[in-house]
Amino acid sequence: MALLRIDNLEHRAGMTTLFDSASLVLEPGERVALVGRNGAGKSTLLRILSGEVVADGGEFVWARDTTVATMPQEVPQAWQGTVLDILLEGLGSIGEALGQHDRAAARLATDPSDTDALARLEAAQAIVEREGGWERRRRVDEIISLLELDPAARLASLSGGQARRVVLGRALVADPDVLLLDEPTNHLDIPSIEKLETLLLRRRGTLVFISHDRALVDRLATRIVELDRGQLHSNPGSWSAFLARREERLRDEQRHAAAFDRQLAEEEAWIRQGIKARRTRNEGRVRRLQEMRRERARRREKVGTAKIQVQEAERSGRLVLEASALSFRYPGAEHDAVTSFDLTVMRGDRIGFIGPNGCGKTTLLRLLLGELEPSSGSVRHGTRLEVAYFDQLRSQLDPERMAWEVVADGNDHVTVNGGRRHVMGYLKDFLFNGDRARTPVRVLSGGERHRLLLARLFLRPSNLLVLDEPTNDLDLETLELLEEHLAEYGGTVMVVSHDRAFLNQVVTSTVAFEGPARFVEYVGGYDDWIRQRPAPEQDPATPQESGPSRPRSERETRSKVRRLTPPERRELEGLPARIETAEKALSDAQDAWAAPELYEGGDGAAAEALRAREAALQEELSLLYARWEELETIAAGEDGQGPAS
Repeated sequence: MALLRIDNLEHRAGMTTLFDSASLVLEPGERVALVGRNGAGKSTLLRILSGEVVADGGEFVWARDTTVATMPQEVPQAWQGTVLDILLEGLGSIGEALGQHDRAAARLATDPSDTDALARLEAAQAIVEREGGWERRRRVDEIISLLELDPAARLASLSGGQARRVVLGRALVADPDVLLLDEPTNHLDIPSIEKLETLLLRRRGTLVFISHDRALVDRLATRIVELDRGQLHSNPGSWSAFLARREERLRDEQRHAAAFDRQLAEEEAWIRQGIKARRTRNEGRVRRLQEMRRERARRREKVGTAKIQVQEAERSGRLVLEASALSFRYPGAEHDAVTSFDLTVMRGDRIGFIGPNGCGKTTLLRLLLGELEPSSGSVRHGTRLEVAYFDQLRSQLDPERMAWEVVADGNDHVTVNGGRRHVMGYLKDFLFNGDRARTPVRVLSGGERHRLLLARLFLRPSNLLVLDEPTNDLDLETLELLEEHLAEYGGTVMVVSHDRAFLNQVVTSTVAFEGPARFVEYVGGYDDWIRQRPAPEQDPATPQESGPSRPRSERETRSKVRRLTPPERRELEGLPARIETAEKALSDAQDAWAAPELYEGGDGAAAEALRAREAALQEELSLLYARWEELETIAAGEDGQGPAS
């Protein structure tokens, strides 16, 4: 029996038709990837399915007693409290009982004689045990760990990316029959994406997700549904199979449209023949012509593909840059953000930088570009470098200016490959029509802002492109076009990305984070790095097997783990206190930086110093957490293996 049936769905957003008699059937246990151009209506479809939006027409019917949870793009304004509070609310009455249990337990910890707290604790515990709540709480803790959330942090204090992870966590903890996820991997690093993939593959329920991450789609999806000009097109199988079927569908569509247009032209010629035609006019033929005209008017042409042109400057010298024993530590930090890093970049190299969020990739990039002064070591730049830098934080986009003003700096014309073009024509190449080109940046979608930044970036002649997370929010067709043009680009490319497919397509070598402050270069893209990265270290005291060698199972290989040294064990014991101290210092710095009186005196230097202090503390905290996780992993391996032989 079908889990969901959508029939003749109709919906408009302003003057745009998002769904035009669209239909779809969803079966239990499917994992459906919903893809399509930016603005096609994918998020609106999820909001209709979740009940947040009422469609203009048609119907959709869920099977009886189906439970649905959704991850929206925006954080609901009604959500308040800590991260843990919000996740527990996603469990309904069980979550309420778990929260009451935690609050009562905390009260008793400070006042064991509080009989009211004891009664509330016992009542909550009875509900939790009756409803199987401890297993649900274990799942909440698993999601908190997976998404690297601070359960005690208040939602209002989180960054946009952290808040989106809370929204994702709220949907995951509910464990419903149907999970609706809108761009779940945005703001997740590769390790977190891989953990999320594993978790979703283990689920027995149904999944519908929107994603521009092709590796995620390829691994998760049992079916790919494309939303194209108001229609839903179903494609079972892999991403490559989807691309082949889409091309075939579009060719059939073009052939049908061409045949229809030829017939319409013949009928139009017939109706214009004048007196002779009117004497012999067939009224049925006239009615058919009128219907053909209406059908032609209803046809929605396929949106064009962005036309990306990368302007190249004079060729750089053969050596682009050389880093030698490069190290950097933020002022006030206890540990290096980068240590003893060596890299040689030659003209034409395409280098990818990968690692967890907060590990220092952007810091390393800024060191290599000369934006930060190294604490030790050196960076030598080659000759005739012209750098174009894609800013991860989009700081180059003034939210109050219109799109065309941002691209052309207020001018009517831009220079493209030596020729003069009107800015509106240039923006059409990046899929901005007249109305969107005159729209303030703050109103644009995430994908539109990314295309706008690319349009601005590629106006600058360059021989070194530096791209920090360029693929977020780009639709798949624009992403693939960007890959093609980067492959044809004659200069050098340095790119930070969590998009595994993008890295495989673009880069020739990969700089990977491999522990606190340590980065190592490997030949090839992401998959090449996976094959080359070092295996877990073996305990040197473990004796080697004698006799003929034999293949070892994964379990046997993992049993050969190294043990913590005495200094490492002392370091691990002291890390929680150090992390707590750093978190308190970061909180104090953030409060001081946000205080209004800091700016009333006009002391810009003090504000800048506090901002630098906050950045240094954030970097230090990331390194402390990474070190804690590394040592905890080794310690857990010890506990699981027993004494060394």
